[in-house]
Amino acid sequence: MRALHWLLLALAALFAILQYRLWFGEGGDRSVARLQRQVQQQARENAGLQQRNDALAAEVEDLKSGEAAVEERARSELGMIKPGETFYRVVEPETSAAPRQGEAPPQSAPEPSATRR
Repeated sequence: MRALHWLLLALAALFAILQYRLWFGEGGDRSVARLQRQVQQQARENAGLQQRNDALAAEVEDLKSGEAAVEERARSELGMIKPGETFYRVVEPETSAAPRQGEAPPQSAPEPSATRR
């Protein structure tokens, strides 16, 4: 009877150790849940990067196949014009810098004197 008691106690201890490893150890439920969250986050990041790659691939294909895309890019980024075209630049008036009629121009702060002896 005494040996059976010790055997049951050893089996209970072994069961407790295995349960602890199952719930709290490496490969346990918490570890698996953490890894699943990381996989979901990485999948979202990959989806965003895939959209970016698709947009870049479409832009590359457009630049390779069409002259219009190259022309549009040269006009917008480099300010180029075709021969025979007239370039007009529209400059908006600065409202804060110009004094209104009857107002004094804005005063600038006096510069410190830099005299040395």
